[in-house]
Amino acid sequence: MELEELSVTEKAAMLSGGSEWDSRGNEKAGIPNFVMSDGPHGVRRQLGEGDHLGLGSSKPATCFPTAGTVASSWDPALAEEMGKALGNEAHDLDVNVLLGPGLNIKRNPLCGRNFEYYSEDPIVAGRMAAGLIRGIQSNGVSACPKHFAVNSQELRRQASNSVVDERTMREIYLTAFEIAVREAAPMAIMTSYNEINGVYAHENKHLLQDILRNEWGFDGMVVSDWGGSNSAVAAVKAGGSLEMPSPGYTSVRELEGAVKAGTLSEADLNARAAEVAKIAHLTKTEGVGRNDLLKDAVAAAHHEIARKVAENSSVLLKNASTTLPLQSGTRVAVIGDMAKTPRFQGSGSSKVNATREENILDELKNAAATTGVTVAGYAQGYDRQGAKNQTLIDEATTLAAADTTDAVIVVVGLDERSESEGLDRSTMAIPQVQNDLVDALTATGKPVIIVLVAGFLTFLFAEVIAQVVNFFVQMKWVFKSDSSFKDAAWKYAILAVVIVVVNLVLPGYVTSLCQGWGMNAGVAGTIASVVNTLLAVIVSYPLLKFWIMPKNK
Repeated sequence: MELEELSVTEKAAMLSGGSEWDSRGNEKAGIPNFVMSDGPHGVRRQLGEGDHLGLGSSKPATCFPTAGTVASSWDPALAEEMGKALGNEAHDLDVNVLLGPGLNIKRNPLCGRNFEYYSEDPIVAGRMAAGLIRGIQSNGVSACPKHFAVNSQELRRQASNSVVDERTMREIYLTAFEIAVREAAPMAIMTSYNEINGVYAHENKHLLQDILRNEWGFDGMVVSDWGGSNSAVAAVKAGGSLEMPSPGYTSVRELEGAVKAGTLSEADLNARAAEVAKIAHLTKTEGVGRNDLLKDAVAAAHHEIARKVAENSSVLLKNASTTLPLQSGTRVAVIGDMAKTPRFQGSGSSKVNATREENILDELKNAAATTGVTVAGYAQGYDRQGAKNQTLIDEATTLAAADTTDAVIVVVGLDERSESEGLDRSTMAIPQVQNDLVDALTATGKPVIIVLVAGFLTFLFAEVIAQVVNFFVQMKWVFKSDSSFKDAAWKYAILAVVIVVVNLVLPGYVTSLCQGWGMNAGVAGTIASVVNTLLAVIVSYPLLKFWIMPKNK
């Protein structure tokens, strides 16, 4: 049966979800349902319905380094290798559409979701995303870059209006998406929650039809973010294909009534239904394993890929006195709560139930026989979600100052409440208690290696960086740390940097302080419901040199 032969009601029913994560197919027309799942750095295949935010427990999957890490590799081929593994796991877990990569520009350095996004540079973001998309889709799974577009904050994300001139929109906010569409041909794309110049993204004809389809040649499905469609009729007219989740029939009745009233053409309805049907036919997983877990061999192989990505994305920011790499025979004190219970991802819809459990403290111990670098002891140093505890600082300082310690590795950074979907940070500083700890450790006179855990721009106090700290390693991704913490290959990469030094790449991130948010290194300005980005095509890099991406990457 041809799609056009279906009734208006049947075609309208295809344009909204049948459940939280499934589309609504049509058996009579031979159009199957398809399954969508987060996320950008690992498959979050939920076991059932989610909570009030749509989030719930999920099947174990490989947690690859986040986009904020991968971009620091400057290597689209590495992103493609990671994408192939992601697509393979999505296929094995019976997922047709993987909701990623995240392609929003890091225009606001306080955005709580920056760890999910590649860069403030649209060329870097677009090329890296294109690599990941090609890899994912090589498995017959659709990638779905998001959130289209001009979405650089989480606060009031469902009601904010991004006011932007055409040049700024195209040069800063759309370029990454354009590169991804032209170079990798994603089968789907997800719209953002916000308005662009007063029109919601999923109902924005200029964005979805004039630019995305007509200029760039995109011929896939446009899906709303979950709960991000405000008018089914306006969306279908503008080029929005699928409203998610919307398992009821409210939108179906709205579309049916509009066609009958003549306010929506059946041609528009047919076009959108065809876009949804195309995804259903192109991404058949044929029930490979909806109730299965990943095979051990697959999980082990993909964990090695995650390690490779992490190692090649590590950034050594400062090594003034050339203490790194550590030499055989060095005895190190390992300090910091996150050295034992790490964070390797942010919170929200991208949070993966990772397949492996590891931490830097144990792995340093395990590697001692090979590296010759031994652990002199461990101290917690701080309570990452509590007030300053001088006893913890004193214990760490005593360990660092001991004759049995030659050098100190201290892991500091942001806690779980600082980087998450649905919220923005209020400052770019790490907690003061951690600065106090670093001050105390450096005062012992021992070499101090800092591992900074952060998904994007984060500052230690300037005087600490300039005058005290000898070595500064920033691993460009964030880590999970709860009672069931799992590995994202981050600890192995840190080992490789402090002991072997596998890849001393140039900083993949530079400071981009947008006048539209008006903030400094310590205190955030007001993030308003109306984000005025007029004239924001001007980009400044006042604190770090801007490094040009090498041509071979």
